[in-house]
Amino acid sequence: MVEITFRFCPSCGCLLQERQLYGKSLPYCEQCQQAYFKDPKVAAAVVVIYQNQVLLVQRKNPPFQGCWTLPAGFVDGGEDPRQAAVRECKEESGLNVEVGDLYDIHYGKDHPRGADFVLFYRATFIGGTLAAGDDATGAEWFSPDHLPKLAFRSTHHILAQLF
Repeated sequence: MVEITFRFCPSCGCLLQERQLYGKSLPYCEQCQQAYFKDPKVAAAVVVIYQNQVLLVQRKNPPFQGCWTLPAGFVDGGEDPRQAAVRECKEESGLNVEVGDLYDIHYGKDHPRGADFVLFYRATFIGGTLAAGDDATGAEWFSPDHLPKLAFRSTHHILAQLF
């Protein structure tokens, strides 16, 4: 996996140096006297079951292009993860959902640009018209015994738990 590292200070633009702090090597700005930590990427997903079928969307972009996954996406800075899950579902599937309880949290990247943590929320279908959008090329309901080719370990894990 390719690790992305900071090279320049986001505050002043100076070249960062590596410094041993807090028991690890961190990018450090001598000018600002500031260490920089790599913050985790967080994604939010919905698990929508309706009439014993699960809502899945087909990925438009690599990685796993053409494979299917639960509606999900990155949580923006300052955004409530529950609202991010609702937003992503609407953008990718055209459906409106009401988010319920947190179902599970999955840790571990499936690819270098992926999320470190995915928060899976139970959600209830409340309206809208099923239509793929944003970074999805398909949006469909699937029965547990007729699932398409799935993307991501977390998708496999969640669906195995459910069915």
